[in-house]
Amino acid sequence: MTDDRISWQRRAENIAAEAQLDGVYVIRTGLDASSLGAEQAVAACKSLSQVEQAFRNIKTSRLKVRPIYVYTTGHVKAHVFLCMLAFHVEWHMRRRLAPLLFEDDQPEVARAQRNSPIEPAEASPSAKARASTRKTPDGLPVHSLSTLLAELATLTRNQVSLPSNPDQAFTLLAKPAPLQTRAFELLEIDLP
Repeated sequence: MTDDRISWQRRAENIAAEAQLDGVYVIRTGLDASSLGAEQAVAACKSLSQVEQAFRNIKTSRLKVRPIYVYTTGHVKAHVFLCMLAFHVEWHMRRRLAPLLFEDDQPEVARAQRNSPIEPAEASPSAKARASTRKTPDGLPVHSLSTLLAELATLTRNQVSLPSNPDQAFTLLAKPAPLQTRAFELLEIDLP
């Protein structure tokens, strides 16, 4: 660059080297190939998106954990522990309730359909069938976790007393609907 002129030149060798990596991700680990192969490294990297989704879920839609202003190290650790515990419980509920949800209840079948972990994930045939019919194989409606929990919340336990004998109260449990019964079976919860 001078007072009356500008000139430039492209670095062709640098551009060519960069072009070879266009659209390519390089995953580097500190483990040797015998401990973690290339496909397992890609799968582990892809699973990080589930961790990111978990943090979004903790703070927003389902768990609605809002910031609390804690100032001591112990309180911060306890807050993070409770957030992760809540997500852990939700994760296990999702796995068990998957046959009733718009989620894949057979992820291993879906994983086996791919030739490589790099390929986009596809749902298993059972998940596709539930999504297309909006019914489970036994004819129950398919739900999201939120709507299923709302459905389970309609079960009631009432303390009842008769006007003729107000001192004698008894507990009356609502009779669960077939969907509720199936959900409790999947969660391995015995209903009275």
